[in-house]
Amino acid sequence: MINLIVATHGKMSEETVNLTKMVLGESELLDFVTFVPGEGPEDLIEKYNNIISKYDSEGTLFLVDLFGGSPYNAACRVVAETENTDVITGVNVPMLLEVLDAREETNDVSELVQVAKNSGINGIKIFSELFSADAVDDDDDSDELDL
Repeated sequence: MINLIVATHGKMSEETVNLTKMVLGESELLDFVTFVPGEGPEDLIEKYNNIISKYDSEGTLFLVDLFGGSPYNAACRVVAETENTDVITGVNVPMLLEVLDAREETNDVSELVQVAKNSGINGIKIFSELFSADAVDDDDDSDELDL
């Protein structure tokens, strides 16, 4: 199974993982890394490597908050030296839930990256677009939305 590491500035990663536990229950090979004031890139790399070394996983996918931020940059340094690993930015709850589900069916990190990307994007919904007159199919009597 592929190891997942959620890494963000502050405690967002911890709470995102906790939220998924509320929805799906406990998950194996799922860790979070916080990046707090006073820490630097080397601290993140050490945290990442400690997590990777404690598992006999088939790869690692980092789900981080911001492109170019310290959690991203440190993860890229680890990925550059490790096989079957990658980093994707813009972590959100739909992304993590879908990746947790999809990793049961693959040991290829690149496949999980596509799941993460698609579910992250598709998880974004805008109320005014969902419930506008254009979103409702006028051709039938159902109340279903045209999503």
